Amino acid sequence: MNEASRRSIAEADRTEIERFLDAVWMENGLSGHTLAAYRNDLCGLSAWLGRQGVALAGASREHLLAYLASRAAAGTKARSAARLVSSLRRFYRYLVRENRIQEDPSARIDAPRLGRPLPKSLSEAQVDALLQAPDISQPLGLRDRAMLEVLYACGLRVSELVGLRIEQLNPRQGVLRVFGKGSKERLVPLGEEAQGWLTRFLAEARPALLNGVTSDAVFPGRGGEALTRQAFWYRIKAHARAADIHTPLSPHTLRHAFATHLVNHGADLRVVQLLLGHSDLSTTQIYTHVARERLRELHAQHHPRG
Repeated sequence: MNEASRRSIAEADRTEIERFLDAVWMENGLSGHTLAAYRNDLCGLSAWLGRQGVALAGASREHLLAYLASRAAAGTKARSAARLVSSLRRFYRYLVRENRIQEDPSARIDAPRLGRPLPKSLSEAQVDALLQAPDISQPLGLRDRAMLEVLYACGLRVSELVGLRIEQLNPRQGVLRVFGKGSKERLVPLGEEAQGWLTRFLAEARPALLNGVTSDAVFPGRGGEALTRQAFWYRIKAHARAADIHTPLSPHTLRHAFATHLVNHGADLRVVQLLLGHSDLSTTQIYTHVARERLRELHAQHHPRG
């Protein structure tokens, strides 16, 4: 096959991929990160098929199996392989639905089985130490304290926290109106402690950070723009070091702590599901495993026959 034909196939594949991404975005309101993952997975397959003169729409089950085998040989981890299979399934189901192909080549391809890892969390004492780490005598420190308090009190995703706008606050009722994945809306109670810190931040530190700039971001940076996830994550790690916390952290650490501590104190799993914004209870059920694991550790540590 000559170079012109390969370019033609690659161009057709790019068009097909973008149509697919537009369709799933319109149907499900997927996040930019999810769409980027789909695009990356499909472009990788397109490049591999293109070297054999095959378009995405012309791929067979054997092609897909060979591609997955090549990715495994290159060291792709099971979780990434499972996501890749999921991307391919969704894409080829779309092509069948749109009558672009007659048979789904991904239909009988199994994704690798994954164990469900327990999320990393913090003890209640560690959370207290982290919350007290910011220097609240400074506007940035007071902002960080308020952000950490809200993050832990509400179990928000970091993207939901940094994306908060003033109109999402309801101080009279003590709740936040949060837009989660797929733009799903939920109301989350703040709690007295977090509400107190948020009120103090809005009155004392936020005007100093804005310095006359108009912004609807609840938690602005120095220029008035909403703080980015990356910038806030950098601040969390700095505060964790100051609090002498050496447990591995992730952007979801306080969200996991929120859910784990609720379950440990007897909260109903359905309530935790609603507060976290999980669409499926099975996603929330992992926190019962976390609680049981903690009980085992305490038993082993303190029981004379542990």
